[in-house]
Amino acid sequence: MTITVIKNDYRGCEVWRYTGRVLERGATWVRLEARFNRPHDLHTAYHTFRRGDRFVEWFFSDRWYNIFEMHDVDDDRLTGWYCNITRPARLEEAAIYADDLALDVFIAPDGTITVLDEDEFAALSLDETTRAQAQQALRELQEMVAARRPPFDAIPSHEPVESG
Repeated sequence: MTITVIKNDYRGCEVWRYTGRVLERGATWVRLEARFNRPHDLHTAYHTFRRGDRFVEWFFSDRWYNIFEMHDVDDDRLTGWYCNITRPARLEEAAIYADDLALDVFIAPDGTITVLDEDEFAALSLDETTRAQAQQALRELQEMVAARRPPFDAIPSHEPVESG
């Protein structure tokens, strides 16, 4: 089944949409497969997102984040995880709505964690409850990586898990 993902900014205004294929669905989550569909590759200091890369994505209606497991377009090797700190997703039969709170986390295949866009997050006009939930979500993701809980169980246990 195809599903549409609508990424909103922190105010709930749509900024991007794409489709994916539902792999599994539970009462409070959806796991789907999608392709990186930006017009061009995106080069960053921590990762290169290539057009056509395969993403396995988890969205939750009871958690303040989503998780994208990324695989290379050419050989399908794991290239890391990208996690967006968001309000809990609104899961519908044919659509997922996620309000992005700017704070992001990249986890390399060796378990190195890079927290991204902290300045952008700090500049958002958010109430204290939302800000606290976002910070808690960041801690929860860091704990999941450290404990190698799925989907981070592919990280070798002898590798580092934190970076400055």
